[in-house]
Amino acid sequence: MSNSGKKERIHFGTLEKEAVAHAKRKREEEEEHDAMSTTVVDSLLDISEGAVPARPGAHIDLDQIDEVMGDDEELMLTDDALATRRRAMAEFDRKRIARTIAIPTNDAHVKDALRQNEQPICLFGEDAGDRRDRLRYILSKIAIERRDAGSEQQEIEDEDMKSDDEDEVQEVFYTEGSEALLHARQNIAKQSLARAEQRVERQREDCKVDLAAVRCLRQNLVAQLTNYTIVGSQVGDDRPLSRIAFAPNSRQLLVGSWSGAIKLWDIPGCKMARLFRGHTDRVGGLSFHPHAGQSKSCVDFASGASDNEIFLWSLEKDTPVGNLKGHQSRVVHVDHHPGGDYLGSASYDGSWRLWDITTEQELLLQEGHSREVFALRFQCDGSLVATAGLDGIGRIWDLRSGRSIAELEGHAKEIFGLDWSPNGYQLATGSADNTVRIFDLRKIASVQQIPAHKSMVTDVRFFHYDSTQCSEPRVSEDMDTSGDGNEDMSAHKRLCDGQYLATASNDGLINVWTAGDWKLQKSLAGHVGKVLSVDIARDGSYIASTGFDKTFKLWAADKI
Repeated sequence: MSNSGKKERIHFGTLEKEAVAHAKRKREEEEEHDAMSTTVVDSLLDISEGAVPARPGAHIDLDQIDEVMGDDEELMLTDDALATRRRAMAEFDRKRIARTIAIPTNDAHVKDALRQNEQPICLFGEDAGDRRDRLRYILSKIAIERRDAGSEQQEIEDEDMKSDDEDEVQEVFYTEGSEALLHARQNIAKQSLARAEQRVERQREDCKVDLAAVRCLRQNLVAQLTNYTIVGSQVGDDRPLSRIAFAPNSRQLLVGSWSGAIKLWDIPGCKMARLFRGHTDRVGGLSFHPHAGQSKSCVDFASGASDNEIFLWSLEKDTPVGNLKGHQSRVVHVDHHPGGDYLGSASYDGSWRLWDITTEQELLLQEGHSREVFALRFQCDGSLVATAGLDGIGRIWDLRSGRSIAELEGHAKEIFGLDWSPNGYQLATGSADNTVRIFDLRKIASVQQIPAHKSMVTDVRFFHYDSTQCSEPRVSEDMDTSGDGNEDMSAHKRLCDGQYLATASNDGLINVWTAGDWKLQKSLAGHVGKVLSVDIARDGSYIASTGFDKTFKLWAADKI
């Protein structure tokens, strides 16, 4: 049988001979291309070195030269690759941000979010899961755009700030004070030294008391505080009651209202004794003169309100006997200096001021807070004053020199209340971050953070025992004061003076804490809604509070 009649083998998809020939041709073309490239490169090297080819134009192809020397084309390809890489990195960044965005699972909420971002709430063939993915994509793109815009704005602001810093050099400046201010500083220095000496001597005497007696007194105090309950409640006005203050004799209290009215109440009967009218807007500050009620010629108390006015009052008259003008905005707090000659005020105009009560003259206008000043208290010696406000920072000022000697930092939000401890070196602040911080002036630092409430703390008040106004502190019948036989008045002073504090909050509670260990001893619940102010009677018999429910309430030990 001849070979010509033999059938060729047919493989799936091709013919064997054509496949072999095609492969052979491809191999020859690749070898020829490699040889030509090598020749061209060698020729170019010879030309660059000054050598002349054996034959003009031998082995040199201009088209090949253009192909080899195409640097612009190679550079273009590199830029495209870099752009592709940048796009890929940007997409990775977007996906990373998208993973951190919380998307609602409710389809109706997803549609609302799409509508708010001016996007169609539904696309053709899109289900709820696709809508959530589209919303996540849109929000991630918006987040990236805002971030980039914020970075550009921050760069502009940094440049502006840098140029401003170059143009202006920040310097500490001083303003010349008046002769009246100089006289007031000298007077405050003399009085404060005498009070500080008395305080230190009293503390030295307290240190000599037997430890067993101290422990007994502490136990009796805790028993009394845990036995507190509501003993009186009265509607004070037709609008919320903003501020409350006990008289030095602990038998009367003042209540200020958002209507501008101030009322004097007799306790414990809660009967109104007098109505004081003068303010036209909400009362923010009330402060009794240290010697109120002892002299008819004395200004008995002061008040500040949102009408920018500070009025001086006598308990015998229902109209103001004095007016301190100067604040440009709402007055939120006033406090008498321990000597009784001066008054401090804090205002929304960003300043606190010192006034001479006798002459009704403004002695000092002090700035220093970056936002509104909300609270002000004098230290018991009278040498220092503490201020705090909506910038979340407290400041200690030396009245004798006018310097700011310390900053009280730590709160995350606004400070609405503060008070000095009678020991003279501790200060409590209450903030919108729901905490109370105890600052120690000896360390100029926060030594205790109390998670005081579930909402913002509106007021803080230490107990201040006043032996000149209180003949003997009231104690509960089940309170054992015999101890080891030491029943002198110094034991009662140590029991009462600065040993506990009360805090008020928008959560509707008044919490009572013992000092030192800062433990919660009692939560007083009775107000409906926010509690705006709290105060403690000088003899320790009552705690009073005002609230958004238009009532003031009295709290005391169950048996007094």
